[in-house]
Amino acid sequence: MSLPKEPRQKMINIMYLVLTALLALNVSSEILNAFKTIEQSLNSASNIIERKNLDIYKSLKTKLNDPKSAEKAAIWAPKAEQAHAYADAMYAYVESLKQELKVESGLQIKDGKEVYKEDDLDATTRLFLNKKSGESKGKDLYNKLVKFKADLSAIDPLIAKEVIPNLPLDLSIPTTSSIAGKGDWAYAYFNMTPSVAAITILTKFQNDIRNSEAQIAEFCHKEIGEVELIYDQFNAFAASNSQYLMSGEELVITAGVGAFSSAAKPTVSIDGVVVPVGVDGSAIYKSVAGTSPGVQRKRVRISFIKPNGENAVVEKEVQYTVGTPSGLVVSTDKTRVFYKGLDNPLSITGGGGGEKINVTVEGAGTTIRKAGSGQYIVTSTQTGTAVVTVNDGKQTQKLAIPVKRVPDPIAIVGGSAGGNMAAGKFRAQGGVIADLRDFVFDGVKFNVLSFIVIATGKGFDEPDFAEVNGPAFSGGATTLIRKCQAGTTITIGEIKVSEPGGGSRKLDQTITFILQ
Repeated sequence: MSLPKEPRQKMINIMYLVLTALLALNVSSEILNAFKTIEQSLNSASNIIERKNLDIYKSLKTKLNDPKSAEKAAIWAPKAEQAHAYADAMYAYVESLKQELKVESGLQIKDGKEVYKEDDLDATTRLFLNKKSGESKGKDLYNKLVKFKADLSAIDPLIAKEVIPNLPLDLSIPTTSSIAGKGDWAYAYFNMTPSVAAITILTKFQNDIRNSEAQIAEFCHKEIGEVELIYDQFNAFAASNSQYLMSGEELVITAGVGAFSSAAKPTVSIDGVVVPVGVDGSAIYKSVAGTSPGVQRKRVRISFIKPNGENAVVEKEVQYTVGTPSGLVVSTDKTRVFYKGLDNPLSITGGGGGEKINVTVEGAGTTIRKAGSGQYIVTSTQTGTAVVTVNDGKQTQKLAIPVKRVPDPIAIVGGSAGGNMAAGKFRAQGGVIADLRDFVFDGVKFNVLSFIVIATGKGFDEPDFAEVNGPAFSGGATTLIRKCQAGTTITIGEIKVSEPGGGSRKLDQTITFILQ
């Protein structure tokens, strides 16, 4: 454009151009937060893949020591370890680039946390496209990724033929890149890119590296052959040392899988708390009987692997009675706590007879009503402490009972809270369910109010996301899910649910699925 000769008008025009440039460079906080959410989900996905890879490498070592599989394992286990070494080196190099970029963006440590200029558009360009010094980190990254893919391909001809063509590590230039950067891979990804977005891109490549390693390790594992789990007989059990205890006596619960096969990998939890499993496959739980007399219950959940490789879960309830020498008995029927928004049963027996018993409750938002002979229901709209006072005309008992909120449910899709899932199976799912597991009350439900779906990897040149209201996939999320395929990573976060008794809460949970 031509500038006017008149100085004042020329100055106004220049200021207008500068203002326009500043507006173009301004990156909104919403966009920066979106990139941080995607980066967290990619890190979560990489951690899941890494744990899965460790399990495969452990299995490979087992196969090396098994006479039935040692011959094949001697061929394929070293190939998997070679892929592991290549992936570790490449992953570490990308991690070093992320740290260099943070330093370039003014990295500081405040209150033990890394702080840098997340919206810095120049730092990424300087680091990855610095042509003046002759050093281009972007070009170096591209060359190393190309070599990494070539190294994996050279491990074995079968791997090159069966695995490499389907690797999620795509080094083509994104189709959305500007014409000015056409033909320049580093320019397409890093030119005038905010620092936080560039770090997210680097994390995406780290996720691709781990995914590529996983596919090769799985291929090597399958070439050796699966090891079968063999049991002579098996059965899940849970039992207590006594069904009637006096106050202060010790309760012992023994639970596990019959035949005590360590290959069954049993996991035992009692009232939602995981109990360590011994070398014989059993878990021993010890607890001291409380001062509240009456019938007490412990919920035991045992999960294990069947001989056919399927996961199985058995839930049992162990009941016992806490006795008292004589007098008034006040007992919370379900737990030793009250839960906000629920009908909490309370039993009161003994003393001079039910008609002479007077019951009151103190606590913010807490009420009590009679439900039958010796039976009461306590409800509370606030957390804190409820004090139950019982008088039968002869004696008075006071119980301070904590009021807690119902634990968070687990958000699941297709019965799973994350991990690997077939792409076709995921596309067939209807939405997100909030599942409250291992809770003492039956029938307590949470309803999903909203969530965000983020898709990266195969089928997506750039991360794509959609907001959903309600539990079912709808709107933009439906379109996004249709594009999913093997190699896609799906993350579901920002999950909000309705609480029992009213209100809502945001779950501190992010689900990540790696589609196969």
